[in-house]
Amino acid sequence: MTYDLFIADRSFSSWSLRGWLMFEKFGIPCRTHMIGLYSGTFAEDLAPLAPARLVPVMRTGDGITVGDTLAMAETLAERHPAAGLWPAAPEARALARWMVAEMHSGFTALRGACPMQLLGRYEGFTPSEAVLADLARIEALWSLAMDRHGGDWLFGAYSLADVFYAPVAARIAGYGLPVGDRARAYVDRTLADTAFRQWRALGLTVSYDPVPYAMDLPLAPWPGPAPIAAHAVPAGPSENAACPYSGKPVTDFLQMQGRTFGFCNPTCRDKTVNDPAAWPRFMAILR
Repeated sequence: MTYDLFIADRSFSSWSLRGWLMFEKFGIPCRTHMIGLYSGTFAEDLAPLAPARLVPVMRTGDGITVGDTLAMAETLAERHPAAGLWPAAPEARALARWMVAEMHSGFTALRGACPMQLLGRYEGFTPSEAVLADLARIEALWSLAMDRHGGDWLFGAYSLADVFYAPVAARIAGYGLPVGDRARAYVDRTLADTAFRQWRALGLTVSYDPVPYAMDLPLAPWPGPAPIAAHAVPAGPSENAACPYSGKPVTDFLQMQGRTFGFCNPTCRDKTVNDPAAWPRFMAILR
């Protein structure tokens, strides 16, 4: 079954990130559709998905529309029990659900002061006492989960708990928020995850004027893995005749390490320019 997933701008929509990771990280196929969050078409785009008021929204293959990330998560877990969205052990699953629910409804100080943005890291941001209290609670929950059940992720294998806390990790990174070494390592792991890097690389293919949530602070480079240097060029020829993603003939080009590669459209090219190593299909032809 292939779902339809309706999301908003990747660089800023934290809820959309959660919705997309539910599909991408657990191998559930979906077609992605953009809702015009900043283009002025938001209400019009959402109208066919009533009663949805926010993104993301999903539509099942049998025509059922589901909004709200928590409802989406439970629906997908119910329909795909073998995908491992929740931890298998009852105690771990109960704690994961608790942590997800608390994240879904709480941490309002962090959300309000630090809207998710994936463009870079604001320098000199001073968190309030309320934000620091949210961070302390988040660190306590992460430590509890990792002490009891963790491994590479909060509950060993990647789960919905990691999906829901991915935008929290992005906020910590994007505002240089103070956390301990263990939480910092978890943030770094999230930022280095291939799916997260792909989401960010796609988001950076869109530019904004004005930039949403902009602050009057210096913006340093994004603290995730440094991308391999690449840049768009106006013409080939390229080493490859077919786009590594679609298999279609190439029309748009980039140069990297003195070599030229082609893609079937500007988005395929630009997402690769933004983070070449995030795309295994491209790296395969590079090698």
